[in-house]
Amino acid sequence: MTDSTLRADILRITGAADPAAGILPILHGIPARTADDAGVDAEMSRNLAYGRPHSLMPYTWQRDYDRVRTERELPTVVLENEILTATFLPGYGGRLWSLVHRPTGRELLHRNEILQPANLALRDAWLAGGVEWNFGTTGHWPLTCEPLHAVRASAPDGTPVLRMYEFERLRRMIVQIDAWLPADSPVLYVHVRIHNPSPEETPVYWWTNIAVPQTPDVRVVGPAEHAFEFDYVSDLEYVDFPNRDGMDRSYPGRVSRAADYFLDVPDGERRWIASLDATGSGLVQTSTDRLRGRKLFCWGTATGGRHWQEWLSGPDSAYLEIQAGLARTQLEHVPMPGGATWSWVEAYGMAQVDPEAVHGSWDEARSAVDAAVHELVSPQELDAALASASEFAGSGEMLSRGSGWGALEIEAGSLPAVPELPFGSCDTVQRPWLDLLTSGRLPICDPPAAPVVGPRWRELLEERADDWHALYHLGLMRLADGDDDAARDAFKRSVGEQPTPWALRALAFLACSAEEAADLAAEAHRLLPDLRELTIEALDALLRADRCGEALAVIEALPQADRDHGRIRLAEARAAHASGDDERVRVLLADGIRVDNMREGELSLDALWTAVHPGQPVPAAYDFRMSEG
Repeated sequence: MTDSTLRADILRITGAADPAAGILPILHGIPARTADDAGVDAEMSRNLAYGRPHSLMPYTWQRDYDRVRTERELPTVVLENEILTATFLPGYGGRLWSLVHRPTGRELLHRNEILQPANLALRDAWLAGGVEWNFGTTGHWPLTCEPLHAVRASAPDGTPVLRMYEFERLRRMIVQIDAWLPADSPVLYVHVRIHNPSPEETPVYWWTNIAVPQTPDVRVVGPAEHAFEFDYVSDLEYVDFPNRDGMDRSYPGRVSRAADYFLDVPDGERRWIASLDATGSGLVQTSTDRLRGRKLFCWGTATGGRHWQEWLSGPDSAYLEIQAGLARTQLEHVPMPGGATWSWVEAYGMAQVDPEAVHGSWDEARSAVDAAVHELVSPQELDAALASASEFAGSGEMLSRGSGWGALEIEAGSLPAVPELPFGSCDTVQRPWLDLLTSGRLPICDPPAAPVVGPRWRELLEERADDWHALYHLGLMRLADGDDDAARDAFKRSVGEQPTPWALRALAFLACSAEEAADLAAEAHRLLPDLRELTIEALDALLRADRCGEALAVIEALPQADRDHGRIRLAEARAAHASGDDERVRVLLADGIRVDNMREGELSLDALWTAVHPGQPVPAAYDFRMSEG
């Protein structure tokens, strides 16, 4: 028997600077979805309409980054045995960055050669590559570019365990991820545990995103004959899988448009998904049954899809994603009872399957891969791994430091102190809320203290908010709870105590008309013209109200560094086009508009180009379309 090891290491990579968290809280939530398709049963219909957060508070935007890359050194934690080497990035949501099959030297994941944030996550910043853990609500989770706590733990037989954990502030739950590589194991085990400390039922969401290399001969295989298709244009549709419209969708490198395929895995079927190349080898992921859903995502082979992949990973870096989740689709949330703890085990390894079977009929492929998955790791072995995870013991050796928010909630009595999950102490950012606990008053801060949500904090402020700062935070808490009218009242009272850009911005969000929103956003900008993220929001509000002349005047008064920012150049071009000055737009486009945080699915640049260059093809640099056309 060979040893299993855990060590700290360094990843040397070319990358942009870490995305910085902004000051402005994310006031909007996520709209509910519905579907009337025959394949959508009552459970899915309920889950599609259930659980969407009214806002993404207490999180702030994380959109301050660029595309200037230098040589970086990132702390990693590496698990290794004779068969696999697994490299994790605790500083980026605990992402599994690399999984190498040592006997062949093969990288099983899409290991990104660059570290480049882009706008695909709930807070904006996101990275492509590896395996990402997503918890909370629909989308790439708020901690995807944040550090997790990490400690060394161990199994009863002495196998080292990497334990990562954090208090997730939107759902107010503890998420814990334990990873280990038993000696001689052909699979990496990952045990996920989520705990709801609230006495109330809470909507939850989990999807594991697994990026793997894409070539025209890579086939994704799973135990299903139907799927729920979402193509970013039309509604969710129940379709045959993989053959549809004369095309085999299980070969993502041959599909022209971006799409999600949520496999409809029948009850009783084992949960797994695999991505296998021309030789029949590649990554397989399987799990215990609680992780119910499986999904294939591809960017498509159209210009926009190829551009997105280059934007995220550089040239010649095509990848696709195979995924696994608690629900059947990523558009759903599931109810988790108060006080409940859910857990499951996932396993990752390399499968080698007869290539003729893999690339034969769908029935042949499914049967052959299912047998290979069973040989790699049996359901009984997964169940045993799940049972053993409850016996893991922490060593106390810290490998990474996460946030102080868990420590604050322990101080507030909202979380129990658990020795196996040491949250440490509060940081400076939590200090104002500690003061509220100890003194009964929230000290005035400008910029405001970082937001918090939760019944304990709202109760304290409902009793004691009497200055602009406390009233502003009370408004945020009411807004997060869906009490819009009460939130508006608190923000107005805050402005009455002292006009600030913070409360004015929140009132702009709650405004009843585009005109009112533009007035309030413009006033917020006038009070704080040096905060770029506030300026960008004010320009957007002015453009929505068709006040393009006023938007141009704001832009022309800005310092050159702000005028050169991609979002503000784009706003200038949009305002110029709306005012009829298309020559100004053409000059801006010719000089170059690079929006570093171009949003997934955003069509602003290609629409602008088409508007002022009718009949001309959209240059690749401006084409981010996720479908053909």
